[in-house]
Amino acid sequence: MRVLLSLPPGIHRLEIYKITGMKAPPLGLAYIAAVLERNGHKVRIIDTPTLEMGRDTWLSEVKSWKPDLVGLSLLTPTAPKGYEAIKLLKEELLDVPVIVGGIHSTFMFNEALDHGADIVVRGEGEYTTAELADIIERYGLDEEKLREVRGIAFRSKKNGRTILTPERPPPDLDELPWPARHLLPMEKYTLFNKPIRIIHIMASRGCPYGCMYCSTSYFFGRRIRIRKALNVADEIEEAVYKYRAKHVVFADDDIGVGRRFMQELITELKKRGLDLTFACGSRVDHMTKEYMKFLYENGCSALYFGVESANQETLNKIGKKITVEQVERVFRWKKEIGGFATASFILGFPWETIDDMKKTVEFAIKIDPDYAQFTALTPYPGTPLYQYAKKYGLIEDTNWEHYTTVRAVMRGFHFTRKQLQSMIKYAYRRFYLRSGFIWRELRAGRLKDLIGVLSREALSMIKEFIVHPLQWKGGGRK
Repeated sequence: MRVLLSLPPGIHRLEIYKITGMKAPPLGLAYIAAVLERNGHKVRIIDTPTLEMGRDTWLSEVKSWKPDLVGLSLLTPTAPKGYEAIKLLKEELLDVPVIVGGIHSTFMFNEALDHGADIVVRGEGEYTTAELADIIERYGLDEEKLREVRGIAFRSKKNGRTILTPERPPPDLDELPWPARHLLPMEKYTLFNKPIRIIHIMASRGCPYGCMYCSTSYFFGRRIRIRKALNVADEIEEAVYKYRAKHVVFADDDIGVGRRFMQELITELKKRGLDLTFACGSRVDHMTKEYMKFLYENGCSALYFGVESANQETLNKIGKKITVEQVERVFRWKKEIGGFATASFILGFPWETIDDMKKTVEFAIKIDPDYAQFTALTPYPGTPLYQYAKKYGLIEDTNWEHYTTVRAVMRGFHFTRKQLQSMIKYAYRRFYLRSGFIWRELRAGRLKDLIGVLSREALSMIKEFIVHPLQWKGGGRK
């Protein structure tokens, strides 16, 4: 089979891709491609946002490759463009089956089927897609054969009803082949628009915490699966020699849970003489001062912590299972050790007031991470938050393309959607337009990198600050 895997065309123009200069590979598609190739299929991946590929160019590329099967991966904000792509494919390649997968499709499978997808791959799609390719090659879209494939949804041709097959157990990560990076434009992946030779690694999947706003636990499962350190070291070593990688970004939600894994991995990389830097995410309750020091002293260039709120009651309600004191302690250690760390904060939990949100912003200033990320609470399908927001009628914007976390799509009980949008702007101005912060970034030579992640409004204010510094005092105008 000739299997073409792609992200939807035209999505590089969406906020989710325009908000930063980051370009990251579609690891999910690359893993699926690797299993398909191992099964003997010929595969092509089109990474449309990285290639900045629009609809017409994409359709021309697809048609010229003459695929026997097309697979699309959909996130919530890219779903509308994905549905447009399905319509195009059905008009131009009449007999080519179209399957869709990804987080959004997994939870909104009926929506995807309504928009013309022949089959929805639910959950982790490596083995499901490979089995589908084998069956479609032999039997086409035979309903009885499709019923035997675990982890899919499709419509019966007999009565039009949706058929959900039993869920597929999650794969053993050490048995999966490494992502098919040879099918990706590896030279084009950047960080802050800089051509850093970078490699993205997924060392684990799953999360036991089940935070109400996050889909990770509900897509990958509540059990953490961690690969063997030797397996990951082999993958990194190949990337160093094949793609001249100098920096590793761990795509895991929480690498801190695997302290033993990281210690074994770093020891193995050093043994092989691989001089690399890396960035990873962790939880504050999984961090110790000794472990943090170990990471910073062995190549960690950045840690990413999900803080979310300054309100302990909110942290308890959302299922975060951390304390404000743990947050303060970790960022105090960070300053004592001298490393770099980013903190993320979510504004707009339904029960919050404007004053609550402002306290979270002030808390961000208090713990003083190197960078802070402020996002609008977004009710993604598949999360408890989505059901909560629907139950109380809080969702006011149903355009999936706006579900980017930088645009408010829901109101709260004590604030409007417009007020939440204003709070996001307020948070960025309040945090980044402090005189001490700007001078720190100038001294560290990071201001150009910072420019890549700030809004135009904030950038114009920073420029004004640099040109007319005497007008400012303590982060606010006189």
